[in-house]
Amino acid sequence: MEENKKRYSDEELEEFRTLILAKLEKAQKEYEELCGDLADDPEASEGSGQKHNVFEDSTSFASKAETERLAERQRQFIQKLQAALVRVDNKTYGICRATGELIPKDRLRAVPVTTLSIEAKNGK
Repeated sequence: MEENKKRYSDEELEEFRTLILAKLEKAQKEYEELCGDLADDPEASEGSGQKHNVFEDSTSFASKAETERLAERQRQFIQKLQAALVRVDNKTYGICRATGELIPKDRLRAVPVTTLSIEAKNGK
């Protein structure tokens, strides 16, 4: 029974490491794409003497702000995945930080950065 164990086995931790590394690689690629989109922003080449449409400018600004927000969110997700890898290395991955019990594998597979069981998250 998972509930009676103090930690996941080395084999189980390696399974989680593989999952986390795959998600980390994907997240880093998405982050690089978002940063590339920001670097390619045509606003950087302003001053070309063209008339500016105030509606196009506001749409462009909103789009850039959304891309920046997504990039920041992705950067934070990458940091959480890296922290999860540290917990795998320390053999503390999958232990609820509130209860000290093992977080079910299904939850860890769905949300590999979680540090709380569903019960702890919901305050039960």
